[in-house]
Amino acid sequence: MRIAIAQINSGSDGGGNLAKVAEYVERAAEAGAGCVVFPEATMLAFGSDLAAGVQRHAESWRTELQWLASDHGITVVVGEFGVGSEGRVRNLLAVYTDRGERHEYAKIHLYDAFGYQESRSVEPGERPVTVNLDGTGAGLAVCYDIRFPKLFAELSRSGAGVVLLGASWGAGEGKAEQWETLARARALDSNSYVVAVDQADPEASGAQVDPSAPTGVGRSVVADPFGRVVARLGGEEELRVVDLDLDVVDRARQSIPVLENARLGY
Repeated sequence: MRIAIAQINSGSDGGGNLAKVAEYVERAAEAGAGCVVFPEATMLAFGSDLAAGVQRHAESWRTELQWLASDHGITVVVGEFGVGSEGRVRNLLAVYTDRGERHEYAKIHLYDAFGYQESRSVEPGERPVTVNLDGTGAGLAVCYDIRFPKLFAELSRSGAGVVLLGASWGAGEGKAEQWETLARARALDSNSYVVAVDQADPEASGAQVDPSAPTGVGRSVVADPFGRVVARLGGEEELRVVDLDLDVVDRARQSIPVLENARLGY
């Protein structure tokens, strides 16, 4: 499976974000990737008026993303927002296939931590989602979900050999190190690849962002089912193409069958 990682910074301009997505989709397709994964909040960066942005951009965004996937013959996995209840939005990781299909996962675990309250503006999701990508099961996750091992185990039990995760990771002391540690641990927990794609580090890329919002640290990482790092990015915006050897999933599940060995649901 050839996957492209699109580590970008988004902003409050939905049109500008869409133009950047189009550029990276085209580059990923030219590189022969079958799937390109973008960060959480690609449609609009945190710190923007998300509810107003959804009303303004969601319909045209979805139309354009579906066209991009179909036109370039590639699956696009991207962080976006949808309408929620009581004035809140839903934080989504959406999958647009080249066959005209759209799937979405709504973030279950909201980032009410390190002094930030995502639940004030975001409505939580309720169920894990696994999709079929050209015969391979792919689980979907978003940012703070990475701290919850049971979600990744459930995705694996549902047939995922790869978990695609978009993030807009909050900066802070030790946070970048935690990010990679968690990605590698979740790969081990689930006997699956974890493709963890973060927003680029604004300090490295020069992007103008709201400093009070979680807006990324870069360092996107791909970890294999043995917890080994297959790819690691730096802080700047970058497109990286990675080939995943899916036979490694079978070898890991035979060598370290943690899900089969689990007892009493633990």
